[in-house]
Amino acid sequence: MLAILSNRTYRHLFAAQVIALIGTGLATVALGLLAWNLAGDDAGLVLGTALAIKMIAYVTLAPVASALADRVPRRAMLVSLDLIRAAIALFLPFVTEVWQVYILIFFLQAASAGFTPTFQATIPDVLPDEAEYTRALSLSRLAYDLESLLSPMLAAALLTIVSFPVLFGGTVIGFAVSAFLVLTVTLPSAKAGTRRGIWDRTTRGIRIYLATPRLRGLLALNLTVAAAGAMVIVNTIVIVKSRFGLGEPEVALALAAFGGGSMIAALLLPRVLDKIEDRPPMLIGAVLLTFGTPLGYWVTSLPMLIGVWLLLGFGYSLTQTPSGRLLRKSAQTEDRPAIFAAQFALSHACWLITYPLAGRFGAGFGLDVTFILMGAFAAFGLISAMILWPADDPQIIEHDHSDLPPDHPHLRDHGKIHSHPLIIDDLHRHWPRGA
Repeated sequence: MLAILSNRTYRHLFAAQVIALIGTGLATVALGLLAWNLAGDDAGLVLGTALAIKMIAYVTLAPVASALADRVPRRAMLVSLDLIRAAIALFLPFVTEVWQVYILIFFLQAASAGFTPTFQATIPDVLPDEAEYTRALSLSRLAYDLESLLSPMLAAALLTIVSFPVLFGGTVIGFAVSAFLVLTVTLPSAKAGTRRGIWDRTTRGIRIYLATPRLRGLLALNLTVAAAGAMVIVNTIVIVKSRFGLGEPEVALALAAFGGGSMIAALLLPRVLDKIEDRPPMLIGAVLLTFGTPLGYWVTSLPMLIGVWLLLGFGYSLTQTPSGRLLRKSAQTEDRPAIFAAQFALSHACWLITYPLAGRFGAGFGLDVTFILMGAFAAFGLISAMILWPADDPQIIEHDHSDLPPDHPHLRDHGKIHSHPLIIDDLHRHWPRGA
């Protein structure tokens, strides 16, 4: 897996991702503690609302940013957005009111809505070989897991000598170093496509996404991931501090357990995906999330919580990591930024539903009931994915083109009824019926 780091461009991008994620992880812990300071036992409600605002920024702005991205060089765009995020993070230590948290979170995540899909869409161009790209996906998932594992541990260590607002300084440094590393490499330009209007460019990725069966299944799996993940992110601090009466280091330890489970799956996946298709491990991960979430109902101690969080982290990574492979093979090269932005927006639309529900259900009905309810949401996503994403999902599909004139170049090259790897594009606007 580490052999792909011999590619200098990818090595610098990966280092930028890791450093920015560590900074973001420190901010996640600090934000939870800030919510606790401002709202006490209602911290889950405050944090759920803040994260819902984050999702609104992602869902609404990611497609727009993707539509505008082809007019700005990738490197300039990524560096500028990193510096904007660093500047906004500077204000977080000085927050004294809940509404200030909400405003800063929106602007911070608005910048991330442009940065993350552009970054993700760049990696397939840097690593065009599918085997290398598969390992890059697992390495990227590992980076997220290291953030989940190491950032809380680093935060716990720092909290023994500094107060939590200082953690936001790590966020500023992370974004600044990330910008510097991106600045040190030359990135491949996005492949130029047909010139389109702003509305067409904004909606193109979502239209391709929703017209592709495997991606409709991915959207359903995103709901399963969000239902289980929201319980971890929103309510860990409430479970540890209110239910168990423990302190901030135990909050960090519980969050680290989730990251540890995810890391184990990320390390195992490259060899698994070399032998089997993406669908089986993704569905197995969703099953673990669906049956693992209600187990929280019976959690009565920190060791039990750590065990459940490890299981959920493992299922989370199994379901999430292969998604980049699905996106890569479901869009033409020039449409990759749009399809990655669509995944970013639609997956976070699922989090937009589950974040506030996890917070409000927890505050209104209690955590035990919330574990059951969020498990039901996860089950709905799993069942929907099994229906929407056929088990037989071939790349090469026989089809015709009744909408094209007989002398069209595509028909001259392939014949009236033909087979080839099918991707939704200008010539293939709909998935063939029965395929």
